Parts: sequence; C-alpha cells; structure tokens
Amino acid sequence: MHMGRVVVEVMPKPEILDPQGKAIGTGLARLGFEGFTSVRQGKRFELEVDGDITDAVLAQVEEAATKLLSNPVIEDVVAVRVEDPAEAAK
Repeated sequence: MHMGRVVVEVMPKPEILDPQGKAIGTGLARLGFEGFTSVRQGKRFELEVDGDITDAVLAQVEEAATKLLSNPVIEDVVAVRVEDPAEAAK
C-alpha cells in the first residue's frame, strides 16, 4: 500500500476584499518589485491519504474542503487535485 497526497487550494471570492493580498502588493512595490497590479492571498492544504486515491476519497476531500477547509461565505475552493509524487519529492 502506498500513500498519496491531495492538494486543496482556497481563495477569497473575487468580490471580497483581501487586505493581506493588498499588504503583500504594497510590500512588493516597496521592495522594488514592479509590474504586479494585484495580489490575492489564499490557502493551500495538503491531505495525506493512506492508500489509493479513489473517486470516493476525492469526493470526501471535496466535501471537507467546502465544510471545513473553506468559509463558503467568503472563499471559493479553486482546486482539489492529486499531487504527482514526483512533484512532492522536489
């Protein structure tokens, strides 16, 4: 049996103000990084799975993402994906 990893990415809804992203954008400009017109800060969750990642496991992760990992009032779950083991090793 092997382990897999599912990655969940959550971002603020487009209509929601993102003060952290704005602060990061201001900091980038202050440090001389130019050309960035907007920054949005999100969250990334990595869920280790004991065994194969099946459709049932992914459905469970998607449910957890909408019920616990995100606040559906102000955030969108933008990605639920299986992470390639080769990428995880980097």
